[in-house]
Amino acid sequence: MQEKKYRIYKNPDGPEIGTASAPVLEVDGLYFKDLAGTGQLLPYEDWRLDDDTRAKDLAQRLSIEEIAGLMLYSPHQMVPALPGEPFKATYDGKSFPESGKEKWELTDQQKSFLDKDHVRHVLAMKLESGEIAARWSNELQQFAEELPWGIPVNVSSDPRHGASKAGAEFKSGADDVSKWPEGMGIAATFTPEICKAFGDAISEEYRALGITTALSPQVDLATEPRWMRFEDTFGTHPDMVTELGRIYCDRLQTTDGEKDGWGKNSVCAMAKHWPGGGPCEAGRDAHYPFGKFAVYPGQNAEDHRKPFTEGVFKLDGPTGATSAIMPYYTVSWGLDKENGKNVGNSYSRYLIHDVLRGTYQYDGIVCTDWGITADPLPDIDSFSSRCYGVEDLTVAERHLLAIENGVDQFGGNSEIQPILEAYKIGCGKHGEDAMRARMEASAVRLLKNIFRCGLFENPYLDPEESTRVIGSERLCKAGYEAQLKSVVMVKNQQALPIVGRKKVYIPERTIKARKGFFRQPMPEQKVTPVSAELTEKYFDRAERPEDADFALVFIESPLSDGYSSEDRAQGGNGYMPISLQYRPYKAENAREESIGGGDPREDFVNRSYKGKTGTAANEGDLDLVLDTKAAMGDKPVIVCLRMHNPTVVSELEASADAILIDFGVQAQAIFDLVSGKAEPSALLPVQMPANMETVEKHCEDVPFDMAPYVDSAGHAYDFAFGMNWSGVIEDERVRRFKK
Repeated sequence: MQEKKYRIYKNPDGPEIGTASAPVLEVDGLYFKDLAGTGQLLPYEDWRLDDDTRAKDLAQRLSIEEIAGLMLYSPHQMVPALPGEPFKATYDGKSFPESGKEKWELTDQQKSFLDKDHVRHVLAMKLESGEIAARWSNELQQFAEELPWGIPVNVSSDPRHGASKAGAEFKSGADDVSKWPEGMGIAATFTPEICKAFGDAISEEYRALGITTALSPQVDLATEPRWMRFEDTFGTHPDMVTELGRIYCDRLQTTDGEKDGWGKNSVCAMAKHWPGGGPCEAGRDAHYPFGKFAVYPGQNAEDHRKPFTEGVFKLDGPTGATSAIMPYYTVSWGLDKENGKNVGNSYSRYLIHDVLRGTYQYDGIVCTDWGITADPLPDIDSFSSRCYGVEDLTVAERHLLAIENGVDQFGGNSEIQPILEAYKIGCGKHGEDAMRARMEASAVRLLKNIFRCGLFENPYLDPEESTRVIGSERLCKAGYEAQLKSVVMVKNQQALPIVGRKKVYIPERTIKARKGFFRQPMPEQKVTPVSAELTEKYFDRAERPEDADFALVFIESPLSDGYSSEDRAQGGNGYMPISLQYRPYKAENAREESIGGGDPREDFVNRSYKGKTGTAANEGDLDLVLDTKAAMGDKPVIVCLRMHNPTVVSELEASADAILIDFGVQAQAIFDLVSGKAEPSALLPVQMPANMETVEKHCEDVPFDMAPYVDSAGHAYDFAFGMNWSGVIEDERVRRFKK
């Protein structure tokens, strides 16, 4: 298929106009797109007007069906969509290989939800390359331009710059976006300028991919060390998380030189998760019904709101506030003192209507987390069933409740019918005029973000230019430098750096069978930590420890699960301890009674796991360290801990001559540090607990209430601790944030 062409009209003092099919009007010597096809310049087509005026004009012209479409979010899109992948799709009724289509062409499903369901918010998951992404984006925009009103598509993405998911080596050359540490790694640099560069890189590469909304940052306060989403946060300190969240949103959203900050380089930020997803009970995550409760035993909800109320709601730059907010799945137990209702956050009138919209006057988009409106599945051990506390309502009634609270958009919902049914019920309850006004208010917020990014004027990309920007050497180098500066050295007994061409022993890892993110069974894994090719660029490989000059042992923090279907089947309640140690852990100090409780699938409310034993699927990581030390004798053993969660290192510290902690870097960064080509400079943005007793006794909502581990050299692995070649780091960064 021949790619469609678009035309560019350059205004002498205004935005470029890009059109594939819409006529262009010339008024007062300026160019405008006639998106409505009326032959006259309507207010929403007039780029001289402010975004709010334009959005209100267009919103009042839309039908309820068209507004409902704006409130939908597409399923994850794979570009191209290949057989065997999730989120199946077809091309003219055929699979992609059978269709003969180009990789960037639209699927049948994409054409359908754009046209019939009026969807204009599309979530991109797999984008094979920058060129294909740009061409696909152009196809989307050309298709949408031909539909009534010509409303462009707002493409969004989950974070895609994480180095931990990249290849082993630093690369540049437009084959992928630049790679940066995970959120915790950005925090570990203790350097705001790195966060600024991070935001700048994301906005530049996202716009080159056609992405105009980022489903980030995750400004949850990481107070619960067992939480599986801990590493994606900016750490535990309320002031640090607040600052980094503010910087990130500022740089993502700001087009420099524009009076209000919005323009062709802007990416809308969707900060998450209101009112803070961090204090999940016992570390269980609310993606799963068995982890739906956020608890506040320390009565510390205020710290969890701070990154929102003092951070992303109060940006230093001209855009003012994050453009969107995503509430978490959780039931924020006990926060609703007014109504006493313990329901999922988007269903809480108190948290959304009264506090977010009322107290804090937030007027941006509120978008639910993904998939909260479907009926619950019968199995509580499932990746689903997130209509917490409103299981007795119909799907349409759940939509209406969220809309009444002030929610604008439904993450992961691509079917228009429940919203239309919710509108019908709402008309009977509130009157048609009131319901229309409420829906129109959401349409204004949703349209405003599309206007802000300049998509109504020119949504089209030059694929060659996109290829030059995405993964450019400049951005990749900046990301790699950030990776080097994000690795924390907590121990070094004159073992590092390793200078010269030495022999290294790197043992393979084994991870036992376990359940995966989607609660699917995962078989036992054999893991080769790093390729022989990369290793040999730095050192000679030794197959046996006795032949090596030093050992480099790659491990990760304990992989533990908080629920067991087997325990439930055997008469237990199913709840298990999530452990941060490698050896089996018996929860003698757990609560007798859980704080949160109650589910239609359970005939009990106490979710306590006291007295039960938890295990780590990667207990073998500890054995690797102990066995390697025994085999190496006096020769250095260097442990590289990939830390998803704060780890109890008391089991292994004595057997390590040096310990490096990384929060998601490419393996080459570790070799550059080990070999002395770079020097460690990062600091812990969290506490490392002394043992599981202090973890069990701490309050899920309170930062820095655990006893930190103290190693054999007397160093406490506490917030802001780190070492370089000279010893413990004592610079201005260490003193900046007080616990």
